[in-house]
Order: sequence, then structure tokens, then C-alpha cells
Amino acid sequence: MTVARSAEFVNAVIKAYDVRGVVGDQIDAEFVRDVGASFARLMRAEGASRIVIGHDMRDSSPALSAAFADGALGQGLDVVHIGLASTDQLYFASGHLDCPGAMFTASHNPARYNGIKLCRAKALPVGQDTGLATIKNELIEGVPDYPGERGTATELDLLTDYAAFLRGLVDLGGIRPLTVAVDAGNGMGGHTVPAVLGALPQVTIVPLYFELDGSFPNHEANPLDPANLVDLQKLVRGSGADIGLAFDGDADRCFVVDENGDPVSPSAITALVAERELAKEPGAVIIHNLITSRAVPELVHELGGTPVRTRVGHSFIKQEMATTGAVFGGEHSAHYYFRDFWGADSGMLAALHVLGALGEKDRPVSGLMSSYATYAASGEINSTVSDAAARTIAVVDAFADRAHSVDRLDGVTVQLADNAWFNLRASNTEPLLRLNVEARSAEEVDALVTEILSIVRS
Repeated sequence: MTVARSAEFVNAVIKAYDVRGVVGDQIDAEFVRDVGASFARLMRAEGASRIVIGHDMRDSSPALSAAFADGALGQGLDVVHIGLASTDQLYFASGHLDCPGAMFTASHNPARYNGIKLCRAKALPVGQDTGLATIKNELIEGVPDYPGERGTATELDLLTDYAAFLRGLVDLGGIRPLTVAVDAGNGMGGHTVPAVLGALPQVTIVPLYFELDGSFPNHEANPLDPANLVDLQKLVRGSGADIGLAFDGDADRCFVVDENGDPVSPSAITALVAERELAKEPGAVIIHNLITSRAVPELVHELGGTPVRTRVGHSFIKQEMATTGAVFGGEHSAHYYFRDFWGADSGMLAALHVLGALGEKDRPVSGLMSSYATYAASGEINSTVSDAAARTIAVVDAFADRAHSVDRLDGVTVQLADNAWFNLRASNTEPLLRLNVEARSAEEVDALVTEILSIVRS
């Protein structure tokens, strides 16, 4: 039996979708060894006999992943180490090997953090309601010892197989030559981009920050923050690249800037990929979360597909992908999910679709994407509040006379006239209210943001 831990300590580290915390203070080798043991017990009870483990470039990742493996081996499961990997490469390994997986990364978080993303065989999600709560309880009470034999560890390099698999899903054989500027942010994109895009003769890569460095010496590996796109924007303009791609720390998300260096909305990317997938499979289901642009479900309807709206969060979308058989799903945060990729998310696969669409036409990115950007949006705006529920009620009350509808699928979404809408969601982990607004014009968006924030921050 492992040592018991306080509920407060465990709850601070095991989040809704993953395990994440500050290395040394919240996460250390002993802790992740016990997480590995508990995860192995859960998977062994479901019939698994081995686990695949990958890790990112953070200084702490090799030792922590080895400790996790030690815990799993002690519970009788075999372990396959794939070494340095992006998160979607780990999902590929889970699908390819048909076994559960663990990825050591803190994604876009600063260098002092690390964490674990867990999945079942074929990249099926492990979230709070699908296993993390069980692991959390065992860490609090102590993980029982396993009386049987210890498992065996092996190493396997799957980078080439991963790259070939992705290229096999998107035919780029006939595209025109493209110059692609890529900011890897010193994250795992520096590992996977050369393997995937470097083998394409029509693609010339202009690399930026490809050196793997978990201290993130140039900027945070979080392209959702516009400040972290500035270097890529300068590179695109200076190099004359056709397009710019930015990956986050674990390279499971991909952000796009056009030939002018202007950011492309992830909702527009969702619409573009949805159109390509529906061309291959007319009438298919497309998933979009509730703060994705209304342009996405409108396009899907227009093309004869079936849009399905979900809560924000990868475990919800993956579950809906499995339930509905959806061919594709997209989130505002640049997570893109593919049925052909075991329903898991892959920023690299989304990038291949964008390059395919761009390379098939003699138009720049700005022209290609203009048909998908039919609304103005605020982006996500965070406000620190101590009474999120009360502030949300105050906002809903203020719009009572103008609201066409109000739903509470995830936070509160208020539909206004002429397809204007806003969503307010409380953070699961911080004292924040997150606001998203969309309307026909930037002026209308700005007016709504000003009015709503005056109430939220009063």
C-alpha cells in the first residue's frame, strides 16, 4: 500500500482532464509513481496488459515518466517507452498499439509545471468521470500493492510511423509548392514537424525555435496568447511565406497566420476542415463546442451535414465523437479531432488539411479563409471575480428583455438578435469568468463586451 495523501493536495493536482502541477511542490517522482500504479490498476481491471508512455522536452519529463513507468510495472503491466513525443504522437501510439497511454507534458504552461495526459486504448479519454476520480481516491487512501509478477519495459521509436500515418490521411501529392513558416516555440513541434512536413517535396519549411528547450527561452509555447504569435508574424512577412503555423508546447494544437501575418480564427479552420471532410463523407456529423463561431454549424447545415454542439473540453468532445460517429470536431482553442485518428485531436493533421486546401487553389490564405469568417468575435476574455455565479446572474438579468434564448449547457449562453450571442463560463480551476462574444460586426462585439464587462467587473 502506498502512502496516503490529503484530499486537498490531490485535488489541487488532478484536474478535470489531466494531472498538472508545479514540479517539486506538487508533482515529484514519488507522486507520479503512485499515479502510474493506480492508473495501471484501473487499466488492468479493464483488461489491459501494457501501457505506452511518451514525454515532452521539459527537463523534468524523463525522470517523471520513468517513475510513472515504475509504478505501472509494479502493478504487473508491461510498459512501452516511445521517448520524446508530441501528445498526438502518443495518441497515435495508443491507437496503433491498441493499449492505454500516458503523456508527460504540461502543454503550454510555463517551465516549472509538468503533468500527465492519460488515455485508454485507441486514445479513448480518461477524465474526471471516466477514471481520474478513481485514481484520485486511491491516491488519497493509498494504492494497494500488486501480489503478482512485475511487468517488463521496452523501447520503441514510432516517429516515422506516426508521420507516415498522418500523411496517408491527407493527399498532398498534387498541391502547388508552398513556403511554410513554422514556430515550434521550443516545444515538440520541433520534433514532429520535420518528420511530417519535411518529407513533402512541395513544402519548404522556414523554421523558428525548433530547438527542444523546456525552459522556453524565446516565448511561452501558448499561441492562444497573441503576444506569442508576434515572432511568427514577423517571420511570415519577412520571408514571404505562404502561411505560418504555430504549435503549442506538446504540439497537439496548431494555430495559423495568413500570408500577411494576420491570425486566422480556429473557428474558420474548423469550418474549412469540416467542408473537406463532408466532401469525402456527405451527411456526416461535425462536432463544434458552444463557443465556436456560428459560421461552423451554418456551413455544416448548408453542406448537408449534421452539426452537434458540445461543452468546452476535450473529454466531452471525444465522448461525443464516439457517441455520434462524427467524422470531425473543432474547438475555439485550436484542438481539432478526427475520427480517422481514433477520435483524438491532432494539430498536425489539421495543418495538413489547411496546406492541402491552400495548395489545391491559386489563392492566398487570406482569400481562402474569407468565406469562413462571416462573423466578428471577441476571443476569450477573462475576468477575476470572487462571485462568478452572482455576476453571471446579474448579466443574464441585464439582458432579460433582449434575450431570444438562454441555455446552460456550459456556463450560460445568451442568444440575441441577428445571430449575436455571448457565453459566460466559470473556470474549473481559477476564480475567473470567461466571456466570449460574437456578432455581425466588430462594433457590435465591442459594444457588447463593454456592457457585459461593466457588470462582471463592477
